[in-house]
Amino acid sequence: MRIAVVGGTGDFGLALARRLVEAGEDVVIGSRDAERAEAKAAEIGAAGAANADAVREAAIVVLGVKAEAALATAEGLREAIGATPVLSVASELRFTKSGVFPSSDARSIAERTQELLEAPVCAGLHSLAAASLAHGRADGDALVCGDDAGAKELALALAAKVVTGRSLDAGPLASARALEGLTAVIVNLNKRYKGHAGVEITGLP
Repeated sequence: MRIAVVGGTGDFGLALARRLVEAGEDVVIGSRDAERAEAKAAEIGAAGAANADAVREAAIVVLGVKAEAALATAEGLREAIGATPVLSVASELRFTKSGVFPSSDARSIAERTQELLEAPVCAGLHSLAAASLAHGRADGDALVCGDDAGAKELALALAAKVVTGRSLDAGPLASARALEGLTAVIVNLNKRYKGHAGVEITGLP
């Protein structure tokens, strides 16, 4: 399937795209700057295009831009995305002297994205960092949530290709509130222990 990674020229988006290309997927990197997208894509054997062009032929769109740009980017691409499923990976964090905290907004970025789009939105990959994906599949499991069964199936299949563990269904889109908050936990652990933490779910068949 063709996977469009919007924000694919950034650290996380490019690392994710690289892993997907290695897994044999047809990947197109999207950027506001088409020339930059094409240049970065050439480094990893992917296609590159302006964001709107990248999403039009995709089977699933990964919204891989930074949290502060996620909603505006989604809204700007609403028409181009149409009914194509979207995977939201952003987490809104607050950085303070005492640590990293989740967003004070009660709704997740994924839920707010769903309000802007006609397409079904899933959320996932929040326990994965660019550094974890930079040199290979990220250690641990990937968690994905969403309300649309078909979209979630696509997102789970995508996630399974970039981790060493399993891709697990974490429930409805409302679970994105917990998944996005998990990013703050991961960042705090990495800062405290100077590592690249992941998540492994035990006790499941």
